[in-house]
Amino acid sequence: MATTTHLHLPNPIPPRLHASPPARLRASASSLAHPSRLRLAAPRPRPRHGRRAMSVTVRSSLIDPDGGALVDLVAAPGRRAALRGEAEALPRVCLAPVDVEWAHVLAEGWASPLRGFMREHEYLQSLHFNCIRLPDGAGVVNMSLPIVLAIGDREKEEIGASPDVALQGPDGAVLAILRRVEIYPHNKEERIARTWGTTAPGLPYVDEAIAQAGNWLIGGDLEVIEPIKYNDGLDHYRLSPQQLRNEFDKRGADAVFAFQLRNPVHNGHALLMNDTRRRLLEMGFKNPILLLHPLGGFTKADDVPLPVRMEQHSKVLEDGVLDPETTIVSIFPSPMHYAGPTEVQWHAKARINAGANFYIVGRDPAGMGHPTEKRDLYNPDHGKKVLSMAPGLEKLNILPFKVAAYDTVAKQMAFFDPSRSKDFLFISGTKMRAFAKSGENPPDGFMCPGGWKVLVDYYNSLQTEEAAVATV
Repeated sequence: MATTTHLHLPNPIPPRLHASPPARLRASASSLAHPSRLRLAAPRPRPRHGRRAMSVTVRSSLIDPDGGALVDLVAAPGRRAALRGEAEALPRVCLAPVDVEWAHVLAEGWASPLRGFMREHEYLQSLHFNCIRLPDGAGVVNMSLPIVLAIGDREKEEIGASPDVALQGPDGAVLAILRRVEIYPHNKEERIARTWGTTAPGLPYVDEAIAQAGNWLIGGDLEVIEPIKYNDGLDHYRLSPQQLRNEFDKRGADAVFAFQLRNPVHNGHALLMNDTRRRLLEMGFKNPILLLHPLGGFTKADDVPLPVRMEQHSKVLEDGVLDPETTIVSIFPSPMHYAGPTEVQWHAKARINAGANFYIVGRDPAGMGHPTEKRDLYNPDHGKKVLSMAPGLEKLNILPFKVAAYDTVAKQMAFFDPSRSKDFLFISGTKMRAFAKSGENPPDGFMCPGGWKVLVDYYNSLQTEEAAVATV
């Protein structure tokens, strides 16, 4: 599927469902194009314990996590030995790599206020409503993807009436204990149809994590024994929501704008991110910080692997395409579903928990080509429209943008000008990969030289491996 950076400016953005004035500000597409239309309300001092507030410190982390507090499901160091001992006597569930990624997501609070793999009442709300109710009628939070753990008949029988189970990683080590468990049927067809809008064969996540999974789901409260690490040389990039919030505050951010991607950064992406910062400065913010947040969990086989992407991203900063002083590069540990408008809500919701109050959305977010037909699986404009209306995302400012393409006259990436459309070249992700595989350079100004070299070296290594296999 073509992955051209099409960043559309919708006309107009539909009103939000359950719209209410946000705690900070609401940025629409029209206000970004015309900053003078945007009213900035200064935050009111909040007296504490009867004291009159004398000054106000604007902190990016004033955007509250869903449910009001970040969930942290990692056990304190002093409990870990006891938990390992307890786990020895419990029935075990073996986790696949994707399950470990979801345990990581849950443990660090990306899915706050969720405290473990979903029980049935949470699963049904997520599957049918894309949100879950908070206790005591305190509203809803967005939760568009079910975060569930599948087990088979044999595991279900072994668990029996045990209220708790141990979760074992692919290497055999116990990672966590799931408490007060509930086991319920896993209707795969219904789950697939409602999440992807199709049951067509060839959906990457379905093939990886659902098709061969067990016929039961097990939910419960998760207690992770120690922080989950991958020991792949990239763990220092895996900042938790709390660590990110701490870093935003350390840098004095008064706005945080998040950009998710699963592809290498080209200069069209950089144009969008730099232009977003410029517009936020024009709105009156003093120190907007970019969260460049590549997805680090499961991706489909033809996506560029995470280690290559992270090396490429580092070159983008080294070459000065993005400013290291105003950019934080971190890995988002979630697996990728390629579920379009349903999944993009999860991507946005998780960034709320990390402290971002602006989220950039472009063309066909979280989309892919139809697995059996020559068309996009989703309408490319629906992602940004759904985000603008999604219940539970009202406090997040959605930033949709217009198309970026290669300007053959200026010899650089630029926002598309329809009045001279013949001057613009659209370089899709497929075409970019074809350039890199063949060793052919893209037009000057498409990507920084250091970043491009990383991609060329990667595809050269693949070809070398394929040639070696062919000669065996």
